[in-house]
Amino acid sequence: MRILNPSCLLLSAAGLLLSIGSATAKPKQAAVSLTPEGQKLESQYEATFKALQTEITRSLPSMNDRKKSTLLSASAAVRKAAAEAEAAQKSLGTIGGGKALIDHAKGKWIGGAEKGIAAAEAALKNAKTDAERDAAKKDIAKWQANKEDGIRELKIRQANYDKAKADEPKLTKANEAAKASLAKAKADEMNATKSLLSDLAPVIGTDKLDAKLAKCTVLAMATPSGLAEFAQQDKDKEALVAKLLADDKLMKEMLISGGANFGKYGRAMEIHSAIQKASAKAASGNLQRLALATSLEHAQAIEQSNPKSQSNAPATIDPVKRYLHYEKAFLDGELDPAFKDFTTWEYRHVVGCEASDEILAWGREMLRNYRPDHISTADYGWRYVSAVKTEVPYGSQNVQYDKDTLQQYQNIILNGGVCGRRAFFGRFILRTFGIPTWGVTQKAHAALSHWTPKGWVVNLGAGYEHSWWDKGDVSLSGNQFLLETQARAYPQDFIKVLRSQWISRILGEEAYNDRKKTEGGFWSSVANLQSIAIASKAISLGPLGQELAEANEPQGKQKLAPAPVAPTEEKVSVKDGVITIPSVASGKAAGKSSAMKSYAGGMQLHSLGGFKTEYQFDAPQAGRYKLTASVATVQEGQKFLFTANGTSPATETAVPYTIGMWQQTQPIEVTLKSGNNTLQVELKEGSRGVTIKDFILTAVK
Repeated sequence: MRILNPSCLLLSAAGLLLSIGSATAKPKQAAVSLTPEGQKLESQYEATFKALQTEITRSLPSMNDRKKSTLLSASAAVRKAAAEAEAAQKSLGTIGGGKALIDHAKGKWIGGAEKGIAAAEAALKNAKTDAERDAAKKDIAKWQANKEDGIRELKIRQANYDKAKADEPKLTKANEAAKASLAKAKADEMNATKSLLSDLAPVIGTDKLDAKLAKCTVLAMATPSGLAEFAQQDKDKEALVAKLLADDKLMKEMLISGGANFGKYGRAMEIHSAIQKASAKAASGNLQRLALATSLEHAQAIEQSNPKSQSNAPATIDPVKRYLHYEKAFLDGELDPAFKDFTTWEYRHVVGCEASDEILAWGREMLRNYRPDHISTADYGWRYVSAVKTEVPYGSQNVQYDKDTLQQYQNIILNGGVCGRRAFFGRFILRTFGIPTWGVTQKAHAALSHWTPKGWVVNLGAGYEHSWWDKGDVSLSGNQFLLETQARAYPQDFIKVLRSQWISRILGEEAYNDRKKTEGGFWSSVANLQSIAIASKAISLGPLGQELAEANEPQGKQKLAPAPVAPTEEKVSVKDGVITIPSVASGKAAGKSSAMKSYAGGMQLHSLGGFKTEYQFDAPQAGRYKLTASVATVQEGQKFLFTANGTSPATETAVPYTIGMWQQTQPIEVTLKSGNNTLQVELKEGSRGVTIKDFILTAVK
């Protein structure tokens, strides 16, 4: 599967030889210091590897030279056609680019200069001193010169655009011809691939060699010296390595799931065994997959992100506790419904978050309290991650106010940030609910991507063709990662890809990496071409929220879809002199607000600055009452205005910063009549979101 960039450049299949996850990325081995016992173990592991390597090599089928030559020629034709398609599309793209340059000259350049002139002229008119007049005149001269520069540049840009526009029919025709040539070259290449694959079917189309392939690949990835370094520490660790190398099924599952990070299979086995001891539930079903995913992903310790004030907090994530955290959250029904069906590979993209387990739990509770609508939305493209759009403002001006007592994700939703912080928060909140995510780096930008039932999608940035991600021992381009996700959706076909990759690793081939622009060997090429054929059935999803990559969502576009409120939810209750007014009890709300089902039971109201409403209720007796509101907030500075029975002026009270937890406002005193009363509530303009559960009036004794 090949994906277009803005210039519709189709990447060569021979130049997009897939490196599937960490299973093919060669781990960087640090210098290993082995004891005499370690050297003995290394020799033992090395002998096992060499014997398996020899046996597997002898089992490989002979290659048909004619078919190999045909494939090489077809791949070369694809590269040539791709280059021509790129050039043709680039030429055609100058038309759109030229129009954008003209609009820029007219708008930001000349238009900006005209605004500057107008402002300077107004300043001159209002100037009261010679210094003010001189400064205004200088500004006028500066902006006039700037406008003249813009007019000259506009003429140049217009001339270039007119020339390109005149050539548009010819460029369009050339572009269509180049795309057609590329399509034919791709078809020829795929036909050559299928022909060659028929010769390889006895090896990659059957599981007869899987046990040997898996064991030899694990030895190749871990390296005999790396396994020996782990095993020499004590007899228990040596036994763990022996147990791993004797478990064909487990090794195969590990490799199918991407392999142990940095090739640390000994540590992965140690974690896996510890999880099995910690939980009987980890032995079967989706929790067995979750346990294995945690073991593989945490084989290399993950540094824990702690609040600056917590100097004694753990430095790394405890993998056993991480597994138990997600096991409990799953069994308690706190995670996304799709969580139960994920593969081990997908679980790996959940459990690797650097936040502590406590912060993961905070993230879920915060969103359940504050914006449950982001959880219940049917739109998986924005489920959970909509919180970035509505709650994490774009801009770095408030980052300076981050609190040392808060963890970074709590600070991000408090003070906002530019693309990186917003992307990090989006990945975090998705993972808290068990949704697999992948980081996305783009030119001068950071975004995120995540799983949906229809495929993986990018949020807050351009598409996969503009993306890459470097993490640990794996560096992948966005195209490469997307291709992997699409091929993995067909496990019965994908296992053939993996077998080709295992053979490539065993033979010592260099795996192709699109991100690193490194060529791969024959079997690596076969694996990639198989993946392309498999992924041709998939549908690629376009990016979501690209316009929000470096901008806030306009408040006018923020849609609050109120849930229906049953009459029983609007009922004001009185018990022991305490009056409880549900926040959804008013039918006179003005400004932005939305009723939502509450995880605390009943309903709640999410409101934005400018929200106004009033509540009618009966008081059992006249007198003074203390008024509080049960609220949840994720930012500071919000203010309520309260008025009881039209008294003036309204009483202003600060809304507490609750970090997304439920909390009562400081009480204010109001006077009520016996019988019918009116409570008017306003959230001051400029306030950000406040979620309200109810208002409580308690008689002052």
